[in-house]
Amino acid sequence: MSTLHLIDPELRDALAPQVPLSAETLARRRTDGLALAKAAPKPDLPDIETSEIHVESAFGAPPIRVLTYRPIHAGGPLPVIVHIHGGGFVMGSPDMKDVENRHFASELKCAIYSVDHRLAPEAPHPAPMEDIYSVFVWLHANAARLGLDPARIGIKGESGGGGFAAGVALYARDREGPKFAFQHLIYPMIDDRSAVRKDMNPNVGEFVWTQAYNLFGWRSLLGAEPGTANVSPYAAAARVADVSGLPPTFISVGGLDLFLEENMAYADRLSRAGVPVEFHLYPRAFHGFYRAVNARVTKQAEHDTREALRRFLHG
Repeated sequence: MSTLHLIDPELRDALAPQVPLSAETLARRRTDGLALAKAAPKPDLPDIETSEIHVESAFGAPPIRVLTYRPIHAGGPLPVIVHIHGGGFVMGSPDMKDVENRHFASELKCAIYSVDHRLAPEAPHPAPMEDIYSVFVWLHANAARLGLDPARIGIKGESGGGGFAAGVALYARDREGPKFAFQHLIYPMIDDRSAVRKDMNPNVGEFVWTQAYNLFGWRSLLGAEPGTANVSPYAAAARVADVSGLPPTFISVGGLDLFLEENMAYADRLSRAGVPVEFHLYPRAFHGFYRAVNARVTKQAEHDTREALRRFLHG
């Protein structure tokens, strides 16, 4: 039975047909996504400077491409967002959020470093995590030279990027070295067990990101079947035994999103461990509903995410 009738009417127009996701269609999905991102017109924001840099890997891997955004007139060390794009671990690039990152850098008076990490299945875990962590430690080590505030470097990600962000925040917590000031997770993909569960909520995951797509994404990242024992929490953050000591956290998710229950459970665990959590559940919204730019629920979600970032960055 379809859940179409449960969707917010203002979101239905965003449900465009899409090419299924599989090993056979992955190259096309990647190409189509990149073409769409690069076709988006750039906003006229003369107060923002952008660049493309390459950061050396701390793990001996190839240098990591990073798109950077920052206000021209900083007036002091800038707070920083390390941004991780979405794409179910297997697709996407920082170009997907180029327009949004330009606006955020301008409105929030912050620097943004958007990481072009390696993708699965060609580069399974821990390769993407290592790329992201490398950029974080490089930023921390070079903060003074770059005009950044090392005490205000947080991480933000959407979907698969939210999953990577949560895993890297755990990895940083568990290592001697810098810690993130916050984690900002938009419908994060954090539990491989959701790919194989037989008792999923019947009202989630019909549109945009299905359980079949989830299975493909997790198989690609893990290089093995999801749901088995000994999956690293740095790959699937929901697997971690102890969430204490993580930074203040923002989580948002739609009520029809496949990730609804894993996101709610993670927010509850963080709260019980004494981690400050801001959690938003948007009713009648499917995965990726932020793309429906004219819907009131999307505008509310964008307001909530922007204001949470403002508080994280500037107090």
